Amino acid sequence: MQISVAKVVGEKHIVLVGSMGGTNINHHQIYMLKTGDALSALETNLTDPNGVRQTWKVSDPCTCYHVTCNNVSSVTRIDLGNANLSGRLVPELGQLTNLEYLELYSNNITGKIPTELSNLRNLVSLDLFSNRLEGNIPDTLGNLKKLRYNNPIYK
Repeated sequence: MQISVAKVVGEKHIVLVGSMGGTNINHHQIYMLKTGDALSALETNLTDPNGVRQTWKVSDPCTCYHVTCNNVSSVTRIDLGNANLSGRLVPELGQLTNLEYLELYSNNITGKIPTELSNLRNLVSLDLFSNRLEGNIPDTLGNLKKLRYNNPIYK
């Protein structure tokens, strides 16, 4: 079945199946919509006094500084370590299913680690060291089989 129309309303996706105006949305385009949502939520929830994200265009995440994509334009790395960011991590990061490296060390990030990070089955490195995180590390992060770099999450 072909998905023909997808519309983003707030943080929700409305996907219609069928034909409408000849517009066809494929799985990659839906992934890109989710990627844009995740990066937009991160951008909205983290204060960036040094402007390290000033080049971010969530409509085209592979052109953003500190974001790396693979050869099919899937986000594989977010490297915002030591950037003086503050705010909270967002559950939408769990939508970046091809993410391998999430480097947010040495910032002022607060709050809890979202359990949705457990959806990142390709994650190799999660570095949240030297932030102001609180609460327990979600047990489900232990299910991430590819996670190799177990940098301490808390100070």
